[in-house]
Amino acid sequence: MSRILIPLPDHDFDTTESAIPWRYLVDAGHEVVFATERGDVAACDARLLDGVIFGQLGAEPDACAAYRDMVASAAFQQPIRWDDIVSDDYAGFLLPGGHAPRMRQYLGSEVLQQKMAACFALERPFAAVCHGVLVLSRARSLDDASRSVLHGYRSTCLPAYMERLAYYITAWKLGRYYRTYPAYVEAEVRGALASDADFQRGPITLFAKSTADSDHGGFVCEDRHYLSARWPGDVHLLARRLLAKLQLAA
Repeated sequence: MSRILIPLPDHDFDTTESAIPWRYLVDAGHEVVFATERGDVAACDARLLDGVIFGQLGAEPDACAAYRDMVASAAFQQPIRWDDIVSDDYAGFLLPGGHAPRMRQYLGSEVLQQKMAACFALERPFAAVCHGVLVLSRARSLDDASRSVLHGYRSTCLPAYMERLAYYITAWKLGRYYRTYPAYVEAEVRGALASDADFQRGPITLFAKSTADSDHGGFVCEDRHYLSARWPGDVHLLARRLLAKLQLAA
């Protein structure tokens, strides 16, 4: 089967947005390669394993179980370095998100942005979710360095209303935990697109989620080889769409 690349920061990536797609990919027989900045073994945002506040807002049990399996895998324990990513080695790509402060290592890396620009240009199945879309919005097109690789594509990402609400209900205890940057993710992604109409917010939802058994409640924006999703609630659907694209491309 195919080899799929999942870059990660050293800390604070989202449990669900990484582990659920990994579960789908390996169960389908794909080889997953992880990449971190210096080849160090990564760790997710620990709050998501136990519940962000009063045991709530954390990852679902299926995501926690998948995460435990993922971190025990040989591939996760032996990541490559971002510098060593060779785009043509992979049939597909996934950029998970995460919102805690140490995500900035990944979201702001020019090395990773350059590597992902080369990967995106191959027009092979490429999925990004939540804050992961920021890596692509900041990556410069190989054809025109004044533009994002997303210029001319339709995309979603973490909607501002979700980011704002998560911040408002937790700021009293966690401060700016849910505000990775002063600007909202949606605002930055919109600014990278060719037209404001290319941003696809998806239906307004706070509780509906795709699951292992149902696409209902999930939303994925699909434009050619590129798939984007908003938050962990979309990830089961995103993973199934990515598998379908990989099968068609094989």
